[in-house]
Amino acid sequence: MQEEILRWFDENARDLPWRKSDAWGVMVSEFMLQQTPVIRVLPKWIEWMERWPTPADLANAKQSDVITAWGRLGYPRRAMRLHESAKEITSRFNGLVPRDVAELQSLPGVGEYTAAAIAAFAYGEPALVLDVNIRRLFARAVTGVESPKASLSHYERDMARELIPGEGAKWAAATMELGALVCTARSPKCDQCPIAKSCAWIAAGSPASEIVKRTQAWHGTDRQCRGKIVQALREEKFVKREDLSFASADAEQIDKCLESLIADRLIEATGNIYKLKD
Repeated sequence: MQEEILRWFDENARDLPWRKSDAWGVMVSEFMLQQTPVIRVLPKWIEWMERWPTPADLANAKQSDVITAWGRLGYPRRAMRLHESAKEITSRFNGLVPRDVAELQSLPGVGEYTAAAIAAFAYGEPALVLDVNIRRLFARAVTGVESPKASLSHYERDMARELIPGEGAKWAAATMELGALVCTARSPKCDQCPIAKSCAWIAAGSPASEIVKRTQAWHGTDRQCRGKIVQALREEKFVKREDLSFASADAEQIDKCLESLIADRLIEATGNIYKLKD
């Protein structure tokens, strides 16, 4: 299975710019790719790296400029955390992205997965990288179920760790790519899969998962309202409270979202006038 997947990756890997970048470029891509598809990240990553090619460059930027540059990638707090991480990398690590997983996890916004991904993709470390695509691939190929459980189990970790070959970093990229392009959540391309003959899920008749996935509502939520407010402040330097009625039909929801955005240090207010926090 390892040989087939690695061979497939050699022939089918996408030409993504962060795969040729330094550790900082990899880190930026990992922050941007959280719950955001590659096609939306690509132009933003290129723009970002041209503007802030090193952690020190980003560390010296104003937070308002960082959030504005983040654009519509979603979850602007990710931009804030990346900005905070750049400051800590500059002050604590001499401007160099650390390669140690524990040191990476000490940075703002860097959890278990992100730390492992940076260590693997930037430094070639055989770290345990388990994103949703890899977990789905292993769930089908090894355990014979359509989808992994919501929470990561000790068994799943141990199984995935045992599968890491000598080329650990390449293995992480290859399994992620196979899950993203072929072993997809919907309509998997099993006829194109290099390990279809040994896949436990196919052998079992490709049974549907018993896990019921709940889709999160979007329209009318606080998250949508917050997003509209932040986008308005990206486009205009200052916005008055009375000009934010477009964010929601519920005035109380707008006020609540404004308060939460201030509490999250994303925006600031002077009277009834709001702006992105510098």
